[in-house]
Amino acid sequence: MIENIEYSLLIVGVCLLIVALITPFIKKIAIHINALDIPDERKVHKKPIPRLGGLGIFAGFLLGFIIFGHNTIQMNSILIGSFVIVLTGMIDDIKPISAKAKLLGQILASSVIVFYGNIILSNVTIFGFDIKFGLLAYPVTILFIVACTNIINLIDGLDGLSSGVSSIFYLSTIVICFFQNRFWELELILSLIMLGSTLGFLIHNFNPAKIFAGDSGALFMGFIIAVI
Repeated sequence: MIENIEYSLLIVGVCLLIVALITPFIKKIAIHINALDIPDERKVHKKPIPRLGGLGIFAGFLLGFIIFGHNTIQMNSILIGSFVIVLTGMIDDIKPISAKAKLLGQILASSVIVFYGNIILSNVTIFGFDIKFGLLAYPVTILFIVACTNIINLIDGLDGLSSGVSSIFYLSTIVICFFQNRFWELELILSLIMLGSTLGFLIHNFNPAKIFAGDSGALFMGFIIAVI
């Protein structure tokens, strides 16, 4: 158990350090290309804040996977889907795109998870009743992933909110995996990598925020939550 805890802390620490160090460079890039969140009457901040913070989180995720992950069909589908999600959010951070275009990107990323990775929500248990979706499992899973992706994006309105809430989810999943002795399964590896990455980003995103996650970050964090 001690070895598992130490290795888990290593994964979190390495990913945290990667994102904490790379985010200032992402901030400079965002300022250079004018990917800024301009304040208006609905927003709390008083001066333009760089977006694209999600690129730092995604970099931590990628490097964390390269160092600690295992190459499987499921993981490959998550990497491809994540790239589509981050690319969609990044484009919107630089120059806003239509809601339909963003939704299309989310459906495409979700479809990769379902049809290539074969990660499917086949049934749910509610109040003791086991509901099996059958063939509907495919559209239900896509709908579920898109919904979770947008939920995190919708709450991203205050400094540290979306990354803080996501960090709590990843930490909760880690604790559950430890209690269930599910060591080094995909959901635990993903949660550890993402916890380190979001905590590393939070260093720069706490109030007063120096950079925002933007759609690239909020969509990505919600996407991984759905997959886990």
